[in-house]
Amino acid sequence: MKSIIEPKLIAGNSNKTLSEAIARRMSMHRGKAVKPVDARIERFNDQEIFVEVYDNVRGEDMFIIQSTSNPANDNLMELLIISDALRRSSADRITAVIPYFGYARQDRRTKARTPISAKLVANLIAEAGIERVLTMDLHATQIQGFFDIPVDNLYAAPVFALDVKHNFGDLSDVMVISPDVGGVARARELAKRIGAPLAIVDKRRNAPGEVAEMTVIGDVTDKKCIIVDDICDTAGTLCKAADTLIEMGAKEVHSYITHGVLSGPAVERITNSSMKQLVITDSIEATPAVAACDKIRIVPTAPMLAQAIMNISNGTSVSSLFDEETLGPIYDGHYK
Repeated sequence: MKSIIEPKLIAGNSNKTLSEAIARRMSMHRGKAVKPVDARIERFNDQEIFVEVYDNVRGEDMFIIQSTSNPANDNLMELLIISDALRRSSADRITAVIPYFGYARQDRRTKARTPISAKLVANLIAEAGIERVLTMDLHATQIQGFFDIPVDNLYAAPVFALDVKHNFGDLSDVMVISPDVGGVARARELAKRIGAPLAIVDKRRNAPGEVAEMTVIGDVTDKKCIIVDDICDTAGTLCKAADTLIEMGAKEVHSYITHGVLSGPAVERITNSSMKQLVITDSIEATPAVAACDKIRIVPTAPMLAQAIMNISNGTSVSSLFDEETLGPIYDGHYK
């Protein structure tokens, strides 16, 4: 009879807090302590990355937890080198758990003589010996096709729906907003889950990164508006969209963003904006400035990611986590 192989975790340095939360969650499900394997990941003086795994991983089902967030290049190299160390240590299977997949915004050639970096990163991941990728809210879903290995793309919308229902109560005056035409499908998914109407903010640019004009397609008068997007970087466009919605008669504006990149002046802009709150996930480790901001609230993804890891290891459905009936009990401790 084939022996059962338990999933084992190894944590990179990009998001230690999330790695520990996933391990705690798996401990709760399994009724025994689950901890990332003992390893050291450090830098030489010239910043080369060195990895040494102390625990035996021969024949193990390994899951590397590592977002490729800022510093993106360092964290990406860490992921690749950890995978190489595991492969050379005869791990049975290596899965990369990448809650935030960096370089995803470079998914096509926007002009002549530019790279498709997302495809390059996909190739690097596969060449490093990784056999499966578990990620969340890819910037463009077609990036799954850049890989020649299985990719499980989880969605934050089911968790956001639970959060909205828990915190808003009466949803009769709630309206979901897509911040641009390209994000309509993502916003529609949340709108459908909470039974709310949908509106769109149309942006017109004079130059890349510079929004000249915004118009709202839909009536937001006296509505509690929820802007939905996958990435918030410098928050300039998000804050301008919130101001536009208030000008158009919205009662209040909330934002639900999967990946809080929040670089540069983002936190200051959010603090001074007309937005009531910004809700993000913990796919990227919060900086002290983000953690201290009263307007920013973080929703945990560890319950969903831990369950997905166990489902992959057991050979059961990951897509079942898209259903509220399945995800709801997993989040009972957060949303009664």
